[in-house]
Amino acid sequence: MKRIKAAVLEQLVHFQLKDGDTSKEAVYAVQQELKKYKEALDRTGTKYVILGEETQPDGSIILHIKKQNGVQPVGSFLND
Repeated sequence: MKRIKAAVLEQLVHFQLKDGDTSKEAVYAVQQELKKYKEALDRTGTKYVILGEETQPDGSIILHIKKQNGVQPVGSFLND
């Protein structure tokens, strides 16, 4: 029998502008979407570490994150 002792997901999440719109409003909307994403992680108690956050020339944002996989324990994975 096997059991998962610890697990995390490592992701690159691209918060993209809608239809290539580079207006200030579109960039602001992407920033708000990212903010809501982080707030949702905190609200649900998801353990996570942000490894990087890079704003692209078009205003979109790429988030590099390690986060808890469901209710699985994270062990020491988030200490790296």
